[in-house]
This record gives sequence, C-alpha cells and structure tokens, in this order.
Amino acid sequence: METVIFHVDMDAFYAAVEVLDNPDYRDTCLLIGGLGKRSVVATASYAARAYGVHSAMPMAQALRLCPQAIVVEPRMERYSQVSRQVMEILKSFSCDVHQISIDEAFLDMSGTFRLFGLPREAGRLLKERVKQETGLNISVGIGPSRFIAKMASDYDKPDGLCRVSMGKEIAFIDAVGLKKLWGVGKVTQQQLAKHHITSTAELRTYSEQTLQSLFGRSMGHFLYLACRGIDPGIFKEEAKSHSISTETTFIEDVTTSEVLEQTLLWMSHEVMFRSLDEKQMGRTVGLKLRFPDFTTFTVQVTPQSTIYSAEQIYQHAKMLLQQKWSEGRPVRLIGLGLYQLYSGERPLQEELFEDPYEKKRRLEQVVLKLQKEGKQVVKATNLERKGKMTGGNEKVQE
Repeated sequence: METVIFHVDMDAFYAAVEVLDNPDYRDTCLLIGGLGKRSVVATASYAARAYGVHSAMPMAQALRLCPQAIVVEPRMERYSQVSRQVMEILKSFSCDVHQISIDEAFLDMSGTFRLFGLPREAGRLLKERVKQETGLNISVGIGPSRFIAKMASDYDKPDGLCRVSMGKEIAFIDAVGLKKLWGVGKVTQQQLAKHHITSTAELRTYSEQTLQSLFGRSMGHFLYLACRGIDPGIFKEEAKSHSISTETTFIEDVTTSEVLEQTLLWMSHEVMFRSLDEKQMGRTVGLKLRFPDFTTFTVQVTPQSTIYSAEQIYQHAKMLLQQKWSEGRPVRLIGLGLYQLYSGERPLQEELFEDPYEKKRRLEQVVLKLQKEGKQVVKATNLERKGKMTGGNEKVQE
C-alpha cells in the first residue's frame, strides 16, 4: 500500500482569524504582534509580506518596511479555539493526525482511497470542508513522506494543493530548488556557495562522507538526504496522549533573546489553551532548540508545584532557554511542549492551600469559554440571516 501523507498548513493563520472576525481587515497589511520597543511580528498577512515583512521580525523594522500596516495584539485563546475546530475536521479524514503547531498538522491518508478518492481528490475535499465550516483557507501538501508533504504544502501557497507522487521526489526537489529547500537557510546557502554548490543536482554529486567533512556531521547528513527527497526524520511523532507541543522554524536564524522569549510567550499560551480545550494537565515543560548546523537539544523540567497557567509555562521555558542557549548564538527552530499529561482540570494531588496560579487558570478557562460562546452567537446570527435571505424555503446547512 502506497504511503500517502498530507501536510495541512493554515495560511497566515493568526491574520486569517482576525480577518474572519473583522472583515474590514481583508486585503490590508495586517501584522499580529505587540507595539512595544522589543515586540516582534507573530504573523503577517500576505499583503504585508509583499513588503518583505515576515514572522519573528522586530515590529519596528516591519513598520519601517510597511508603515501603513495595522497592528493587532495576538489573541491566543481565539486562535487555539479555531485551531481545535480545524483539527477536528482533520480527524474526520484520518485516525492518524499529528499536530505539530497551532496551524500545522500531518495526516496519514494511506489506504483511504475508498473513503475519499484519490489523494488529490481527498485534498480538495478537505480544503472545501475546512473553508465551508470555518471560513479559512488551508494549503495541503501531499507526498510519500512528511518531509515531501511539508514542502509540497508550501509550494503553491496560499490556498494551495500540491501532490508529489512516489518516485517523483527528486524531480520535485529540483523544481523547488536549493534556495527553497526546507532546512536550507541563508547561512547554509552561503556555506554551500563557498563550495560552488548552487543547485540540488550539484549537491547530489557529493557523498555523505564529503558533505559531513565540509559541513559537520548533522548538517552533512541532512543535506545528503534532503537533496534526494529522503525524509531526514525532522518531524518525529509524539503520542498525543503524552504531549501537547508546538514548534516553529524561523525564516532567518534568530540571535536575540527578545525574539526567542516573545516566541516562547506565544507558544506558552498556545499549549495552555490547547490543554484547557482538551481538558488535560501536564507535569513537565519541555524546550527544543535546533541550531543552523542541525544539532538539536531538548531539555525538560518537572516542577514540584502544579502547572496551572501559561505564565508558569513561560517562566519554566525561559529558565530552560537560559540553560541551553547564550545570547548571539543563532537558533533555527524552537519548540515548546507540555508532557506527562493526564486527563482532568484539577491536579491529581491537591495542595493544602490554593495556588495563586490556579486563579489564573480559572481565568483562562473563562476566556476560552467566552470565546466558544461568542462563536456560537455569531454562527446563530449568520444562520438567521441566511434563513431570511432564502425566505425560509431553503434548508440551511452548517
């Protein structure tokens, strides 16, 4: 049976949700992030990206490039709620869904032909379902591995659908090109150019041993596999029952604590709201760092006190960052997760005195509940309007 992997990426997700809730933002240069001196861009709309703005860019620099941009504070609880809705749709297509961030997931669609048709037909159906039920566009990449599917979803963005069949991996890699090969950033490109390697075809002429001698063991191994369309094992699955995690790969390597800490702040809220939505509690906070040479470190902490709130996750994440990273060292990828999960909304072992963070957890639960209730009101209002437009003679389906 042919392996068929889908990678689903919600296009400019934070900005798309803001447009969904406020249509006046449509087609504007919209930046999600703070306005403080050290604030960075969480997400930029495609209109803003045309000016060279990208995520993790300092907000001051983004506004210099795009002075007409509208800046909106992130609403992680709302984004987590919409993400959860999309993930539920994905689970109706596959029993094997691996969510890697708030706006990305892999689906193993192997053997689903009788249910959803050929892979491209299934991808089109999935896009239509998400659009109909959430109002959002997604890009779907289809391939024989997660690595290929990940690049395929980015190949025809936004609102893309790209299928790479088994046996076509190298042709696809060459079509993508070295500059857009996943995992090959500007620094790596410069290193390759020093050795007169400017294409994936040229890269394939080098043995793995030679690449490792030139670029180091981790990076050499990655380059040898990637230019051949072989999954280098970047996206490793973690059982959902054991973790709620997220990660992001920066467009440009990050060297400042401001960007890393702000990214960890958003991630802390993301994993907390996902855990609240799934009624899970975690015992352990874990941090993942990947550097430009593809060496990867993971470090965890299991505090004695119960993890109640996003603020606690953030504090532990910053402590872990300080243990494994020093200012100025380039970071390619950062990830954050809650581990050793157990079901419930209260700790297994209650404290004698109320933890002050427990109040913050209750507040976060209220915010999440209000977001859900607000969505139901909007949905009911829209249905009522549709009913009036059809004169009540047509059946309106959600």
